[in-house]
Amino acid sequence: MSPAAKVLVVDDTPQNVKLLADLLAAKGYAVTTAADGTAALAKLASETPDLVLLDVMMPGLTGYEVCKRIREDPKTALLPVVLVTALDPQQERVKGIEAGADDFLSKPINQAELFARVKSLLRIKRLQDEVKRWNEELEGRVREQVAQLERLGRLKRFFSPQLAELLVAEGEEMLKAHRREVNVAFLDLRGFTAFTERAAPEEVMALLRDHHASLGALVMSHGGTLERFAGDSVMVFFNDPVPMQAPALESARMCLAAMRAFEPLAAAWKKRGFELALGGGIAQGYATLGAIGFEGRWDYAAIGGVTNLAARLCAEAKGGEVLVCQRTMASIEEQAALEPVGPLTLRGFAQPVPAYRVTQIK
Repeated sequence: MSPAAKVLVVDDTPQNVKLLADLLAAKGYAVTTAADGTAALAKLASETPDLVLLDVMMPGLTGYEVCKRIREDPKTALLPVVLVTALDPQQERVKGIEAGADDFLSKPINQAELFARVKSLLRIKRLQDEVKRWNEELEGRVREQVAQLERLGRLKRFFSPQLAELLVAEGEEMLKAHRREVNVAFLDLRGFTAFTERAAPEEVMALLRDHHASLGALVMSHGGTLERFAGDSVMVFFNDPVPMQAPALESARMCLAAMRAFEPLAAAWKKRGFELALGGGIAQGYATLGAIGFEGRWDYAAIGGVTNLAARLCAEAKGGEVLVCQRTMASIEEQAALEPVGPLTLRGFAQPVPAYRVTQIK
């Protein structure tokens, strides 16, 4: 059952206050009263009536002045106000409208008219409250959508658009630290150090901009998670935060596509006297993954020996080569053409590491 509507009765004559209060209470309304304009404004500040019956002629603040103050306060600007007057209603109506009154009652009070006007204005008040509630819900949804778009923008820095949208929909709990088997791919430019020594800084930035744009599109299209760009080096991992059906195969496909995409860039820079090439390494193994950083700057990282192995294999690869570890080889050997190139002695690894060159996806 909805609570009774509350009516504030304001009049400096106690008999008038009692009459109106008794009539309204008999109809089931909750009634609160005030003996003058100042007391009425205090009641409005401390309580939340649904309608005000306001006498016009009162000592101190008149009903018109109280009505104007009610309209000036954003909290009560739409509160229904009925002016009650014993004066000529035709003469007072214009003043009341200018003050912001919604309706008028003449003294002596006609009970049927009183109840009809109160009922009508309370119905309008309920509609206004409903519209206000809808607006607040809409504003809340808009704020939520804006927050989601902001989260989506942050996530798109290292996830594909589809994956970023999934993370927003299912929550960033997926980004908490966890352990999973992944395929990590490292890609690195050959000849870049010599290039930076001879080329102008603007040329270095132009090369990286074109290379990163091409490579970034490939990472997204193959469902990889970009861990970082570090100058001419790029680290991407597959199978996290959302598992993939064939992460090893997708990592190999992306790396081979990156080799092909870099060929026109290398040819263009060769005409200017610079020898550049791209090499890659892929390793498969377990890593700890999750968001790292601080408020205002978060990254999504993979930590573990698998990342070191991928980096070392990349360092061993020649221009145009993609080297993979034994576990990656075992995962893709039915779909890829592979050539053994190891065992390789890699920095940081006590034993020689078997490695394989990926030449083609069948």
